[in-house]
Amino acid sequence: MLRLVRKRTTMTCLFFKQSLPLIFNFSLNINTSHSFYNPLLSRLSSSFLYPIQSPAVLSFCSKPPGSEVGVRSVRSMQNSESISYLSQREAAEIDETLMGPLGFSVDQLMELAGLSVATSIAEVYKPSEYKRVLAVCGPGNNGGDGLVAARHLHHFGYKPFVCYPKRTPKPLYSGLVTQLESLSVPFISVEDLPLDLSEEFDILLDAMFGFSYHGVPRPPFDGLIQMLVSLRNYDQTRQKSPAIVSVDIPSGWHVEEGDIGGAGIKPDMLVSLTAPKLCAKKFCGPHHFLGGRFVPPSIADKYKLNLPSYPGTSMCVRIGKPPQIDISALRENYISPEFLEEQVEADPVDQFHKWFEEALAAGLKEPNAMALSTAGRNGKPSSRIVLLKGFDKNGFVWFTNYESQKGHQLSENPHASLLFYWDGLNRQVRLEGSVQKVSEEESEQYFHSRPRGSQIGAIVSKQSAVIPGRNVLYEQYKELEEKFSDGSLIPKPKQWGGYRLKPELFEFWQGQKSRLHDRLRYSPEDINGQQVWKIERLAP
Repeated sequence: MLRLVRKRTTMTCLFFKQSLPLIFNFSLNINTSHSFYNPLLSRLSSSFLYPIQSPAVLSFCSKPPGSEVGVRSVRSMQNSESISYLSQREAAEIDETLMGPLGFSVDQLMELAGLSVATSIAEVYKPSEYKRVLAVCGPGNNGGDGLVAARHLHHFGYKPFVCYPKRTPKPLYSGLVTQLESLSVPFISVEDLPLDLSEEFDILLDAMFGFSYHGVPRPPFDGLIQMLVSLRNYDQTRQKSPAIVSVDIPSGWHVEEGDIGGAGIKPDMLVSLTAPKLCAKKFCGPHHFLGGRFVPPSIADKYKLNLPSYPGTSMCVRIGKPPQIDISALRENYISPEFLEEQVEADPVDQFHKWFEEALAAGLKEPNAMALSTAGRNGKPSSRIVLLKGFDKNGFVWFTNYESQKGHQLSENPHASLLFYWDGLNRQVRLEGSVQKVSEEESEQYFHSRPRGSQIGAIVSKQSAVIPGRNVLYEQYKELEEKFSDGSLIPKPKQWGGYRLKPELFEFWQGQKSRLHDRLRYSPEDINGQQVWKIERLAP
């Protein structure tokens, strides 16, 4: 009996991504002599904002953070020269408005700030390579953001440690500490920190001082800043120095003038909150992200804020151009269970079913997506992604327009290859075989199981044909939608139907360390007049 490929609705709740505000980093060490100071600000930090503008949905939660972080999703970006930068006074005024008439609470905003910092880190630094994180937290809201970020990083698969030398006794901060302790996140005193941070940590999170801090850092923070600064003079023989990530303002910088004396932290990543502060124009590191995504129109208009839109449900967005990347250096060292001959099913269709079920259980996006490769009479191959709609011992089925490019090629050369790639499991399955059309009855049955919109779309699309513009499709679609608005049966186009590939070869691939991948090939073999599948291991 044909196995119909089922679409599963998977709820992945690693963390929230709502269009809510995000808090700013605010230090308790505030100079109250400034005319813009307001008591409200001592409870606040200034980092949030911007309404959702992009309709694109990037599923950051759809995979385990270790599997796709850093390379897997390219976030939206905008020329940093066109983005608004806030002065210290403007940042404080925006905070005062948000915490006043707009009704945001400190703990709500701090939670979203820390989440934005954590997601920014996860965009670039994969826990498989940058697992150990030391969050150095100051006494104010900037430190609170760091505590929240450490908690989220724990849930993302990192191993965070926290250095929090000047703890704030307020219940909000005590609660953040309790939450980390309940997760067994270690707290390390300044005295117990290793002299060489690069030996023990892969990421150093600078959450010491926010935009409101004035004056020269006092002990122990002056020494902590110096420890992070000294890492930039690390021994060049080391393969990797810890990545330094600063929250909103690199500690030791002036909020508007930047690193005036040259003694401030020089981070690899800066996560600006609300909008970048003026000092961020002096940031020269490779990764600049903006966190938070809620700016009421009144604030955006008043301060003429020009900020990038956040893609989909993301809590962060890259600012400016991404760093130059050497494509030849991109590589993944796969970590997977061994795939051994004695563990596999004797029949490759049964083995495929087993792996397909595991891909479904893992919540991978569209595990039935497959690359279909065909070649016509001229032998020139072409590939495209189609969706598997059923499989059994008789073959693997998909549906399309018979007059498309692949349809013409299959009419000339009825052989094809299918390739499934399941990134989250480090697996591929490759099939080769002959192809035939499915019966008209089978095509008819599947066609009418589709949503009515998809049925109309199949009639409208003369697949692979040249058309003058997208408006042609819309106009024809609207005409047919109106024609069949009474719910009457939509006739299947004669040129639309299914194909079935009958496999003559299977290859199952499991990624492994050092490129020593597992490859098991199934090929048919005749033994005493009976066809069986021969299993052979191929060199990676």
